[in-house]
Amino acid sequence: MGGSCLNGYGSKQIATIAIQMALTKTREEEIEQKARYAELGIKTAAVDCGGEFISSVKKFMERAVVAAKREGVIKAIHSEEGAVAGATREALSQITVKAVGFSVGGKIGIARYHDHVSVVVFFGVGLLHLDEIAIGLGHRAIS
Repeated sequence: MGGSCLNGYGSKQIATIAIQMALTKTREEEIEQKARYAELGIKTAAVDCGGEFISSVKKFMERAVVAAKREGVIKAIHSEEGAVAGATREALSQITVKAVGFSVGGKIGIARYHDHVSVVVFFGVGLLHLDEIAIGLGHRAIS
């Protein structure tokens, strides 16, 4: 399996888990998933967020970093906070074309195993009742 760790948890698998965290529908489901992945040594977090896209980008990045620290995905050190912020910015940049000028709402999912950290944004992009769906993914390596 290309790009994977010895036990099979490489960047692709951690990205998949971050997507699954972003897709959780309730706080209870988040807690269940988090416990399940913790048994495998995978740290996860998820955070709901929404607002007008352009004016909220900074808030989304901050919420991802705070959630990752609160849930023990990263330590409160510059390099790890920067990795999550950078991965979040990358994920947000992937949905910018769809989201500019609209309100968005959804969830950010974060997963980490050793040096792999992935951040996923899964948002509905609002226009009256005609919501569009957007998903973006960022990955960083933390040593």
